[in-house]
Amino acid sequence: MADDVTMDVDRLRKEIQDKYVEVVESPDADFHFHTGKRATANAGYLDDWIEGLPESSVTSFAGVANPFHWGLPQPGEHVVDVGSGAGMDCLVAARAVGAEGRVVGVDMTPAMLERAGASAAEAGLANVEFREGLAESLPIPNGWADVVISNGLINLVPDKVGAYREIARVLRPGGRVQVADICVERPVPEAALKDIDLWTG
Repeated sequence: MADDVTMDVDRLRKEIQDKYVEVVESPDADFHFHTGKRATANAGYLDDWIEGLPESSVTSFAGVANPFHWGLPQPGEHVVDVGSGAGMDCLVAARAVGAEGRVVGVDMTPAMLERAGASAAEAGLANVEFREGLAESLPIPNGWADVVISNGLINLVPDKVGAYREIARVLRPGGRVQVADICVERPVPEAALKDIDLWTG
């Protein structure tokens, strides 16, 4: 965990933003992670979940796994996606919760927010919106969410405890957290934690 390690957080965020602008602009480029349909297939997304979604949201998908492995949100629920990227997971959630539900995607990269908003409009989904923000300070009211999802974002956040505090704050009592991410089972050396190139790949 990087919470006690001094690093240039602003530079880290800028490098991460630059990487994900590349994903929007050149989704078929050679990244250290899979994107698009190959990524959804590797992560076990069902074809039914992504069938009919705008191609732009699918091709720019860069999740590491599948937050819906534990089940889709239920009709009428409120969902927050922390690090929503191009918005594909939000669109899947928006179709699951239906017209009575709400989905809010939060991301810090304007290019991703723009892509996600355009995809939601193309899909005709009025129950989803995207807000600029950080995992450590979510622009969501206390206790609003029935479900908080995240896909590959927590590993990019230096203050992981702060991110989980925010998730707990926005979640209603008895709500669910469905996080798909990359974890390590041994301490990461401080030198590696300070190396921004290792964070962004």
